[in-house]
Amino acid sequence: MQVVIPYTTRDPKSRLAGVLDEDERRAFARAMRTDVVRAVRAAGGVPTILTTDADDIDDVDAPVVGDDRALTPAVNAVLDDATSDVSVVMADLALVTPDALRRLFESEGEVVIAPGRGGGTNALVVRHPDFHVDYHDASYRDHRAIADDAGLSVTVIDSMRLATDVDEPVDLAEVLLHGAGNARAWLEDAGFELEVTDGRVGVTRSD
Repeated sequence: MQVVIPYTTRDPKSRLAGVLDEDERRAFARAMRTDVVRAVRAAGGVPTILTTDADDIDDVDAPVVGDDRALTPAVNAVLDDATSDVSVVMADLALVTPDALRRLFESEGEVVIAPGRGGGTNALVVRHPDFHVDYHDASYRDHRAIADDAGLSVTVIDSMRLATDVDEPVDLAEVLLHGAGNARAWLEDAGFELEVTDGRVGVTRSD
């Protein structure tokens, strides 16, 4: 299956700026992207990086396609040109595993959706030309509506590993708890460790 992985080098993971400087955020984003590419390959997918910044990417083991448009029109252009099933998997799924992706790829339905926490869409499989994406606001709700309006069958994947995208500092605890790849190793090398306070799990960083 063709798997499109949207990725940007422009101010990546800006909501982590309180705990990581810009160079660290770039390095951490690359580590997560590496984990996603490897998991896609291990699950039998054929990954392609879709980015506005193709000239800035020379360190990934996958083809890179440049498109300077926003995420929604760039992904829709890929879907418009597709001649077979296409999956879209976000590059910040630091907990992703081949098994989670195989479940996504192998699920029936003209549209298969793996929602993210907070109403986003972390991964999709599209098997019908009448479907298009809209990643603004609560995209999971919007993608359900788009599929329903087109009369397409929808399968929803309930997966902690696909639902966990890393955007906020609190998300780093999930990577340390459940991750097993480059992203977790990067955090540990950078001095992050789990911290339990008043029964809540967070992270702390050593000097």
